[in-house]
Amino acid sequence: MTIDRIGHLDPIQPPKRPGRNEHVRGGDKADSIDLSSEAREKAEVYQVIELIKSAPEMDAVRIAELRAKINDPAYINETLLNATADKIMDVFGI
Repeated sequence: MTIDRIGHLDPIQPPKRPGRNEHVRGGDKADSIDLSSEAREKAEVYQVIELIKSAPEMDAVRIAELRAKINDPAYINETLLNATADKIMDVFGI
């Protein structure tokens, strides 16, 4: 049984590779992507879900304490109202 070589392979010379550089050096155009409105909406939903997942857990006991304080008429006084107003003004830069 004789096995012949497939193709014209010369063991002395390496095979020639097609010149890909000519195709790559084409134009200087920048790549761009256009997203559909559906893709944008899904991306927004994904960002909101990730934001919710990264939010700290709510402490039910702490929330109950704060509700009790707010409902107590002695808790809300002039000093507390002024401090709260000052913090709000600081946030808005007033």
